[in-house]
Amino acid sequence: MMDRFRRGSKMRMRRPASDAARTGSTTVRASDAVDREHLSSWVSERRGVEGFVEPRTAVSDVTLLLVAHDGEWTRRRVPSVSWAHDFCNRFQVPSYDAGLVGIPQRMRDYNSRMKQQKKLGEQGP
Repeated sequence: MMDRFRRGSKMRMRRPASDAARTGSTTVRASDAVDREHLSSWVSERRGVEGFVEPRTAVSDVTLLLVAHDGEWTRRRVPSVSWAHDFCNRFQVPSYDAGLVGIPQRMRDYNSRMKQQKKLGEQGP
């Protein structure tokens, strides 16, 4: 057993064969044309949009979070961090690294309003 930890031991730990092996049983779905089309139409139909680029994690690929002036938001997978920033530049949308700046308060406020509206709607007359 202790031979494993000695230098020069012939037994070596191998690296996982692929990204799927590193993430366990989770398969990370890549972005596709449907994701990109959704982002394009969403940003075109709203005003005051900002983009927040979220880095790859063990469970998801790089994502782009778009937040409108009122806090309405959408999130989709994108091919890469640079693609996300280029997308925002094409649509003249400011983009930020979500890991550095976080997500805007207006998004959390929007989620709270939607939750409250849903709760009021379920209570009925």
